[in-house]
Amino acid sequence: MKKSIIILAVLTVTIAACRNRDQGLTADVEIPVSTEDLKLKSIEEFVNTTGTAFPKGEIELKAKITASYFLEKNPRTGRFWQLGDRVITGSLIARLEDQEYVNSIKLETNQLNLELMESELKKQESLYEKGGVTLKELKTAGINYENAKTTVVNSKLQLEKTRITAPIDGIIVDLPYHTQGTQVETGTSIVKIMDYQVMYMDVQLPEKYISVIKPGQTVNLTNYTIPDDTIIGRITQLSPAINASTRTFKGNISIDNQGYLLRPGMFVKADIITNRKDSVIVIPKNIILSRQRGKTVFIVDRGVAMERIIETGLENVTETEVIRGLSKNERIVTSGFETLSNRSKVKIIK
Repeated sequence: MKKSIIILAVLTVTIAACRNRDQGLTADVEIPVSTEDLKLKSIEEFVNTTGTAFPKGEIELKAKITASYFLEKNPRTGRFWQLGDRVITGSLIARLEDQEYVNSIKLETNQLNLELMESELKKQESLYEKGGVTLKELKTAGINYENAKTTVVNSKLQLEKTRITAPIDGIIVDLPYHTQGTQVETGTSIVKIMDYQVMYMDVQLPEKYISVIKPGQTVNLTNYTIPDDTIIGRITQLSPAINASTRTFKGNISIDNQGYLLRPGMFVKADIITNRKDSVIVIPKNIILSRQRGKTVFIVDRGVAMERIIETGLENVTETEVIRGLSKNERIVTSGFETLSNRSKVKIIK
């Protein structure tokens, strides 16, 4: 019996010694971590949504008469107009030639008649002042002059149908091919022009944000084709009504697309900024640990990791504002924190 007790005591002492040795080794191990110094910065809270971008201006020009088609040249490049060319209001895109049509308009004849009617009106006005004609004769001369003027205006409008000109500034997005000199029928599509320096998109927003999102709020817009560029937009209109089927309400976003980075029809990701703070402590959201006593992070002080309980404020998908628990210039652990415990020794690798 005594022998068994002695053996048990020896084993206990041995195990305790091993544990103490292991704890000593563990205490001396430096856990590799990455850190960054805390700086004051800004943070934005936003609501995410998506939609399709459309141009503010869009027009398709069609032939208004049956005539021979002739594409014009771009005066800036000296070559025929092409897809992607920019046009300004009044740019001549194509001509439609039909001499019989032009002759039927009789513009020159109508202009000569207008000159005669104008001369007759002046003559009647002079005679009326001298009592040489009646008021009725004067008014008749005036009516004849106005009719002649209207006829000339209508003739010019008819002639304008032979010229396909840009009614807006924009970019050619569709230019159906027609052989030079071939006859095109009335209603044939000649060119489509879009002005997308300013664009818009309609979005459907969750009901819970109806008191948060307001007209005038800034919107950051991105597309996967331009991952490094952010386009700025504004909330312009919001519907006060909730769609009973989708539990959403409609919003309209105006987009400043001066650099033409967005293209009509692109699928756009929109972040509507609902709140913003400047000069506050902001940390990555993914380094926050949830403990029973609250949210915690690790800072490094003289080679030792110290656990801090924090209180957070604004947050978005990637970042969180810290309103209590951290101070400017402290060194916070950004990777390797998963295996840390309070007062662990660490080795900073970044």
